[in-house]
Amino acid sequence: MSILFVLLMFLVIITISYFRSPETFEFAEARPQTAPGRIATPKMERSSGLAIPQGYWFHPGHTWSLKEGPDDARIGIDSFAANLIGKIDRVDVIGENRWVRQGQKVMTIHSGQTAIDLVSPIEGVITAINHDALEDPKNIAHDPYEKGWIAMVKSPDLPVNEKNLVQGPMVAPWLQNCVTRLTTMVPQMAQAMAADGGLPEAGLLARVEPDIRQNLLREFFLS
Repeated sequence: MSILFVLLMFLVIITISYFRSPETFEFAEARPQTAPGRIATPKMERSSGLAIPQGYWFHPGHTWSLKEGPDDARIGIDSFAANLIGKIDRVDVIGENRWVRQGQKVMTIHSGQTAIDLVSPIEGVITAINHDALEDPKNIAHDPYEKGWIAMVKSPDLPVNEKNLVQGPMVAPWLQNCVTRLTTMVPQMAQAMAADGGLPEAGLLARVEPDIRQNLLREFFLS
């Protein structure tokens, strides 16, 4: 009898506590994640003939990270990659709630018959994907730093990851070095490469021979 009384009192206490502060029981329900808003238009500064977005951190595999909180950042592809690839037919991202390491493949861009793997600039779990950009890949090709962002990543070690990225005054010299290397690898296209502020002419990757294309993929996308 006493055991039944104790159990009954326990249930009464639980019921009273729930109605007084129901928020303490929210753990039983899945909380929907808030979709990230739009990126503010980045401030662009010209250096060495290139337009550089301020506040962005770059991976040598031509993806970027933009910090949006202590451990949150958006990622995307940079303008060098966007120009080199040109027309984008489809983008496959590894998916939400997946953990990705820094330098590990995070997406595959399909352009014509070519599939280009690109790596994540930071390590963490993908919390959101820009489905608008995936549905209309022109945004990725034409506006890679704003409408064309790819995913949001929660990175517990974001400050550590950022130390491995190209940042600040080093971005322009790094991109200029990429253009120089590209000119060396594709000398017959040298004049076309400067058609867009020092960046490769849009779609250059599709106009080179297959063996050169593979060399460019390995050189610039680390794939």
